[in-house]
Amino acid sequence: MSVLQRGQIIEGDALTVLQALPDQSIDTIVTSPPYFRLRDYGVNGQLGLEPHVDDWVMPLRDVLRECARVLVPTGTVWLNVGDSYSTHGREGAARKSLLLGPERLALALIGDGWIIRNKIIWAKTNTVPTSVRDRLATKHEVIYLLTRSAQYFFDLDDVRQPHVSRPPKPRAVTRPSMRPSWLGPNSDSDLGLAALHAAGLQGHPLGKNPGDVWSMSVSSYRGAHFATYPPKLIERILRAGCPERRCQTCRRPYVRPLKRRGASAHRLTLRPSCDCQARSEPGLVLDPFMGAGSTAVAAESLGRDWVGIELNPEFRRLALERIRSAHSP
Repeated sequence: MSVLQRGQIIEGDALTVLQALPDQSIDTIVTSPPYFRLRDYGVNGQLGLEPHVDDWVMPLRDVLRECARVLVPTGTVWLNVGDSYSTHGREGAARKSLLLGPERLALALIGDGWIIRNKIIWAKTNTVPTSVRDRLATKHEVIYLLTRSAQYFFDLDDVRQPHVSRPPKPRAVTRPSMRPSWLGPNSDSDLGLAALHAAGLQGHPLGKNPGDVWSMSVSSYRGAHFATYPPKLIERILRAGCPERRCQTCRRPYVRPLKRRGASAHRLTLRPSCDCQARSEPGLVLDPFMGAGSTAVAAESLGRDWVGIELNPEFRRLALERIRSAHSP
């Protein structure tokens, strides 16, 4: 295994480079691999131009298997994928049909042992107009939040949003002790929220859960790489999914405990979640399909370290220039 050098974009095939990275070394993986038959990145060995959509799924499964190996036990993967329409039945569906590439990939990943914790909808607020007349315009992509364990690092408090409703008036109610009989076995209960409202609280004192629909504009980057996501999207992902610091020895994340008092709460100072008594280092983000470098730009803005992989040498050069210019004085 090679020594992991932070702050570099390694030129090469994603799978081959991943195979050389050390086990359990990465806290968070954020990436957007080439979509099925939507772009030609002009380099041998690229993904995305396979003849059948299932042929696109298979190599991505191989990449994600290596991602599972390099991920720390508390790590997460945030996978941005978009769909495409069939131009011929041999691609996996009748002509003009959605191929459901993201769904096919997601089902395959479940079979590989991944836990899909969220399917986030990135609702694009400024898409390019389309001339299509017999269907609605496509204005979203999905981001799958993947984990290998039921217990993982996730800092919801850092991405909470302000409440928009007024606090309800406190009222004397008896909190139900049982779930309603009409709820199915996999349904969430709102008993906790009902208790907060009864106490005159809107919800969590630090704000509400932002939910799984994120309305954001597409990237304003105008470089040669024509498929980029906005740094603000990545910043939200990293604030929730990548620890600010981690232990240098066991690589467990540092956390910010929450102290609550009545209707108020505040976060305490950053502290280790292990007993190693070792030094700390920034959390580490990997993007196996670095492209224009958006993941690295967002990581540096939040004080996280990063590593990238990029097959196209010209894209690698442009990404490094962009990263340097984004954070130069």
